[in-house]
Amino acid sequence: MEAAAGQTRLARRIFRGAAIWGFIVLPPLYLVPLPVLGAETYLGFVGCALVFQVVFWIIGGNPVRYRALMLPAIFEKLVFGVPALALFAQGRVLPIVAFFALVDLLLAILFVVARRVTPALPGIHETG
Repeated sequence: MEAAAGQTRLARRIFRGAAIWGFIVLPPLYLVPLPVLGAETYLGFVGCALVFQVVFWIIGGNPVRYRALMLPAIFEKLVFGVPALALFAQGRVLPIVAFFALVDLLLAILFVVARRVTPALPGIHETG
């Protein structure tokens, strides 16, 4: 029982930490000059990312109950991290973007760890 509590505590810390990180680094993106073309896409990305910080916070509140949401949380981290690093490899984005992409990939890995250590609710059959 104590091992399960420790595993749940790890998942809670991972998701709550990710949410706090996101709430710190994302809002300042609203203060940078908007691109001439695609401002709505940029603002939509930032807004959607902020909404996901709330999802991370919710998952962290009860990882066992919200274990199924961990899969979309992992993909949320990958949809920025992977393309941003690919663009960096092509010389198309700045190193600071690559840094944040690496942070997202690290968080994706931690989310996978959190999902693996979090027990599923009895009677719930999840895919993946």
